[in-house]
Amino acid sequence: MKERIYICHTYYHVYVTCLKELTLPASMRGQATLVLSTLSNDFGNLKNRAEKSGLFEAVLMFEEKRAESFPQLDRYRADHGNLVANLFSRMRFTKLLGKLQEPYVPVNFKEYGDIYVFCDSDPIGYYLNEKRIPYHALEDGLDCICYYDTARYDNRGHFKLKAFLAAHNLIFIQNGYSKYCLDMEVNNTSILKYPCPKYIEQPREVLVRRLTQRDKDVILRIFLEDTDRLLQQLKSGAHHENKVLVLSEPLCDLTVRRQIFADIIAAYGQDAQVLIKPHPRDVLDYKKEFPQYLVLDGMFPMEILNFVEGLEFEKVVSVYTVTDSIHFAKEKIFLGDDFMDRYENPEAHRFNEKIE
Repeated sequence: MKERIYICHTYYHVYVTCLKELTLPASMRGQATLVLSTLSNDFGNLKNRAEKSGLFEAVLMFEEKRAESFPQLDRYRADHGNLVANLFSRMRFTKLLGKLQEPYVPVNFKEYGDIYVFCDSDPIGYYLNEKRIPYHALEDGLDCICYYDTARYDNRGHFKLKAFLAAHNLIFIQNGYSKYCLDMEVNNTSILKYPCPKYIEQPREVLVRRLTQRDKDVILRIFLEDTDRLLQQLKSGAHHENKVLVLSEPLCDLTVRRQIFADIIAAYGQDAQVLIKPHPRDVLDYKKEFPQYLVLDGMFPMEILNFVEGLEFEKVVSVYTVTDSIHFAKEKIFLGDDFMDRYENPEAHRFNEKIE
């Protein structure tokens, strides 16, 4: 039996995986398998750097497929107009999506003692439940359930009935409600409006505080291809003593998105060196749209900057990315729903307000 396996969909997922592995005793390190799903993220050369780190026994790519890749599922996604018919279709959808994923799964999960899944709402969650394989779920992003409880939102209306069916593996619900989810690790249970019996609290900051400088160097080598170039960018240029970091996000369409970040820079970037950190899934070309500002590589989680010695920003500005884990900024500005109301219909982003 192999020790541990982690299924990651984003750079942040890999970052948390590294935190968990680096806070284990030295004798337990280097025994885990890291799986990088290509479902929604381009990991670039991360696989090679993770392999060279010595932190993992193996690093594998997973060509996970969305439901839209399988036309045979379309009939089960249609709205039949009544709850009972829709639930029966959903039962068939749940089982079939899990089965269809099998040819793309790169490992035999039954060989592992502990399986950790970030974002089990993706097809891997359906696969594990269809195969009746127990796993541990982990919060997709820092405190993300507080701001967008996807399990409750996706299952609005008759939630208790749907949760009962999920607990018996008849349908699938993510984030701690499926039968084969053993538990779900979240950063802070006290801020969650809707508790789930399977939630267990594991503050990310506790893991960070356990890291040694050598551990931090391991993380930097995994995520940064050219640390020297990054340091040169961050420690030079006009107004570099007054840095403002703007965290981009894949919001709205590209035209509106450009306006959002132009407005943010106008509001918070006066007499400062403005740096833009693109979200890994943000396809807006910030170098083209904002050539007067410094655009960082988007292919690393922002938390990595905590480990760059001597780095300090005056401000970091975010729309929805939770900034609580940032230690390199004097002031952290979280804009949230009230800000986004200016740019799109509030119904497009005020998800938790729709939960019954």
